[in-house]
Amino acid sequence: QVQLVESGGGLVQVGGSLRLSCAASGRTFSSYAMGWFRQAPGKEREFVAVIRWSGNTPYYAESVKGRFTISRANAKNTVYLQMNSLKPEDTAVYYCAARQGNHAYTREYEYDYWGQGTQVTVSS
Repeated sequence: QVQLVESGGGLVQVGGSLRLSCAASGRTFSSYAMGWFRQAPGKEREFVAVIRWSGNTPYYAESVKGRFTISRANAKNTVYLQMNSLKPEDTAVYYCAARQGNHAYTREYEYDYWGQGTQVTVSS
């Protein structure tokens, strides 16, 4: 069983930055692929970024590519999402997700564990 707790959300102005963190419990964190998803009001949850357990070749949604960076610190059981050049359309609840494996999983159903989410609001 893996428990995930997100933090770092908040209110930021357009063009600003935030760094989200996701702390995971469990001794096998290093064997899990970790993803970030988001859900805006009235919209379905969508994929944002994923990082393999090896940390190699992270994969991003086109809408965030070049602005967001996903990284992980296996020694700390933590995955991060650095968000730069934020836009109003980035406003959403951001969720961390985990599953065992070493692929770039982009679909919700591919993940076994989810956090409760953290709100990110970008004001114009």
